[in-house]
Amino acid sequence: MQVVSINLGERQTVRWKRKEVETGIFKYPVNDHITLGYEDVENDHVVDRKYHGGIDKACYLFSADVYPSWKTRYPQLSWDWGMFGENITVMGLDESKIHIGSIYSIGTAVVEVSEPRQPCFKLGIRFGTQKVLKEFIAAGHSGVYLRVITPGKVKAGDQMSLIEEGSDISILDIFQLFYHQHKNPELVHKALELEKLATGARRNLQKL
Repeated sequence: MQVVSINLGERQTVRWKRKEVETGIFKYPVNDHITLGYEDVENDHVVDRKYHGGIDKACYLFSADVYPSWKTRYPQLSWDWGMFGENITVMGLDESKIHIGSIYSIGTAVVEVSEPRQPCFKLGIRFGTQKVLKEFIAAGHSGVYLRVITPGKVKAGDQMSLIEEGSDISILDIFQLFYHQHKNPELVHKALELEKLATGARRNLQKL
């Protein structure tokens, strides 16, 4: 897997249901490098820390491979990397092959896979329509949240390489459980036993 783009966001205020809402989802490519810290990406704006940032969501990856299909679906948008709010856009990222607890090197950082992304209304704000949430879920490409084991720098062109395989449950498995849990209660139980599953994801699975 290879880093295609590194992206940072500025705090922006938008209108949502007649209220002003602050968000950091508007991320755009930057030159040089970004620095991954234990709880966030340096100089990135994380507004709502109840749902973003923190140890289990220190950095968010998204696949460059699926961008062409989304561009076809939304040709009217001004496209650039970071459109999905990701800090790092990665070519070759496949959620069905990325497992909870797996450890990777990326740039000079060492990271651990913690959970998939669950989309919220702010993705709809970025795309200009809330219908994108159902499309995002149906597409099955959630992107990947990471813990940072060793802080470090990441730049475009860096490789993302497996150091240690984690569980046998993939990011895609967990993502599908969130929305299709009735089809596999045994997998829900197995997922809840994963030590490396993020606290937020575990809490959501416990509600099923």
